[in-house]
Amino acid sequence: MKKQLIKNLRVGDEVETQVLVLECSKAAFSAPHRAGEYYLKLLFGDVSGSIKGIMWDAGQLKEPIQKGDVVFIRGEVSDYHGPQVVVGDMRKLDPAKVNRSFFQPVSERDPKEMLQELKQIIGSDIKDPHLKLLLFSFFNDAEFVRRFALAPAARTIHHNYVSGLLEHTLEVIAICKDLVKLYPAQLQLDLLITGAILHDIGKIEEYDPASFSFEFSDRGKLIGHISIGKEMLDQKIAQIPDFPARLKLELEHMILTHHGAREWGSPEVPKTIHAFTLFHADLVSARLNQFIKVMEKHPPGAGDWTEWDRFLDRSIYLKSATDPD
Repeated sequence: MKKQLIKNLRVGDEVETQVLVLECSKAAFSAPHRAGEYYLKLLFGDVSGSIKGIMWDAGQLKEPIQKGDVVFIRGEVSDYHGPQVVVGDMRKLDPAKVNRSFFQPVSERDPKEMLQELKQIIGSDIKDPHLKLLLFSFFNDAEFVRRFALAPAARTIHHNYVSGLLEHTLEVIAICKDLVKLYPAQLQLDLLITGAILHDIGKIEEYDPASFSFEFSDRGKLIGHISIGKEMLDQKIAQIPDFPARLKLELEHMILTHHGAREWGSPEVPKTIHAFTLFHADLVSARLNQFIKVMEKHPPGAGDWTEWDRFLDRSIYLKSATDPD
């Protein structure tokens, strides 16, 4: 089935394509002769962007439409405070038969290459036998590796794409390695790298793998990836004979505190140098990815400033110091 990308739709275009329903709500008609009838206000999305939608004759739908559905629509792009698809026909599609790449952005890096890089790091940089055995217990598990390699690192904030978790993890490791070079007497490389590898493992269960828009799973909503990650860590350590209690406590603390502050979701603040270092490495990776995403979304020729980003709480100045005045 041919796919029209949302970013290419213009006012006046006829639309026959697949879209992801990002928002869907009913609204009642105000006209007396249509009392009791309703229309649908929609927001459609795909990998290229989003567009508003409206379906006036919602009564013709054969089955209810809700947020998260992939649908085939027919209609026309009109102008109502910006482009809007006036939908004439809409039907739900079987998600198993949909090309997910139309709706889920993917890391620019090959996940197989990233996994190979991660396994090389475990093999070469992890010297402590207990830490190496712990990491092997995770990465010799084929199902864990599959989910870890495909998971996003977030829904919206940073690395929010397929394999984003793996890409983010490698960035955090690289930052940690540089910090160890600056503070070799205070930081233990293999302990810090182990914390970097494991700090977000709970995210493989935090997001619903069937969702096209990286919605939270029930466990993700009720428990969260920090607590899930600690559970996963404790389960693996329990299977390793004579795992040192001090290492277990340090790794638990690193996972529980990697958001850095209680108001950011950590149940405790970092109180060891390894936890403190991991928090800052994690933050740098996340914030720079956010920053770059905002820069890349800015249309060419649209000025020297991006639009205001509510997550970064700023707009970004794009003109390079080497550009001519």
